[in-house]
Amino acid sequence: MESLPYPSFVSQVPVDASQNRAGLTAVGRCRINPEVASDEYRAIVAKNAEQAKVDTNSGGGDKDAQKKLKKKYMKEGVAMAKKFLKATLQLDVSVVEVEIVVAPKDLVDTDGCLAACLLDAGCQTIVTDGTQLEAMDAAKIPRERLAAHFTGADNLCQKFEAAAPLASSVSVELDATSSSTLETILSVFESTANVVKEHSLECVVQIVPSQDESQLESLMSEIHAKAPKGKIALVDPTARQLGLSYAAYIRTDREDKLYTTVVCTRNGEALGLVYSSKESIVASLECARGVYYSRSRNQLWRKGDTSGHYQTLHRLDIDCDGDAIRFTVTQRGDDKAAFCHLNTLTCWGNPRGVLHLQETLQDRFKSAPEGSYTKRLFDDPNLLREKLVEEAQELSEATEKDDVAGELADVMYFAMVRAVAAGVTFDDAIAELDSRSRKVTRRQGDSKAYRTEVANKILEGK
Repeated sequence: MESLPYPSFVSQVPVDASQNRAGLTAVGRCRINPEVASDEYRAIVAKNAEQAKVDTNSGGGDKDAQKKLKKKYMKEGVAMAKKFLKATLQLDVSVVEVEIVVAPKDLVDTDGCLAACLLDAGCQTIVTDGTQLEAMDAAKIPRERLAAHFTGADNLCQKFEAAAPLASSVSVELDATSSSTLETILSVFESTANVVKEHSLECVVQIVPSQDESQLESLMSEIHAKAPKGKIALVDPTARQLGLSYAAYIRTDREDKLYTTVVCTRNGEALGLVYSSKESIVASLECARGVYYSRSRNQLWRKGDTSGHYQTLHRLDIDCDGDAIRFTVTQRGDDKAAFCHLNTLTCWGNPRGVLHLQETLQDRFKSAPEGSYTKRLFDDPNLLREKLVEEAQELSEATEKDDVAGELADVMYFAMVRAVAAGVTFDDAIAELDSRSRKVTRRQGDSKAYRTEVANKILEGK
């Protein structure tokens, strides 16, 4: 589990269609209680309960049939969970680490199926009652993907010790009164420091944010200064509360108190260097867009308001020294995606490599010059399919380093033609890879005979 030093949030209220959850999740991590959308979530639980009842250890000819049935239920459950996370809870699991709260009874009744389903759908962590060790064991997932949750600050060392073999993260929920008391919050971190270190635990304290902004900022600054390794999660914060708390974790030595900010694409390509303020961070979380501070105009700069080249905000990250921010965005635009005022994607000119290829292919798709081979591929799906199969075979047979690189470049070109034709971007592929990395179940990975036969027929016909 990635250890984020800055504040995250916990959502314990029903999701409203008017909420802009995308802005809040830009802090990179959130904890969700799915019971707030109970009907849809209960259907997912029921599907996994069905899967758990399938006996794949029976003898005779039924064994294969039972395995197929279990696989069917698993596939259906994951599809339901993905839809639930994306459409209902409005979460992009490829960029935000989703911790999902699961009742102990559901973990036991589904015999590990529900936990695996939710993780395969993209959740980062399963969270459950840390006092229910039987349920934690029933989750049947790796320790680093399980979090134990406790209410109140009593006997925490003993509770952490008991949960440590099964969970890599522990969280403590404080009531509204305790949340506003610095001493209470610090005492949780201080009293459990030894057991946390001994068992390599992550300790998160959930607090109810104060409605008094100055009090909230002061509290967060004090926590960060006195317990720099302690993690704080705000319960049902507004974007403003979360933004101000987040900014309290960033330091700057500039006289104007601005924060150095690097803007990047989802694959890490730097678009440009800008500056942020507390208010611009708040504004970014409120609208889920790239909002910065213009030093020349001395005001907030909502990227795209005048140029049309706005940005969809995915995530904020503070660097290792705590004095710079990275905005991860998707650059948009009516005519083309351009961050720079010179109408290029980056302030260092046009992109190179895969992004340059993508940009070129997108231009060709809209308007290709006479005799363009790329245009021919767009217009002839069968030719494109044949070339993909042909180049993939050549890549599989290449042995020398230069040959492998060359064949890989060919495959990437034809694959990107297929992607652009379908409206898919390189960012979309990265999002899929990031989501897959969170799966806990793995396919056997054998080759598919019928696919091989089809490919051979294509190659034989050339």
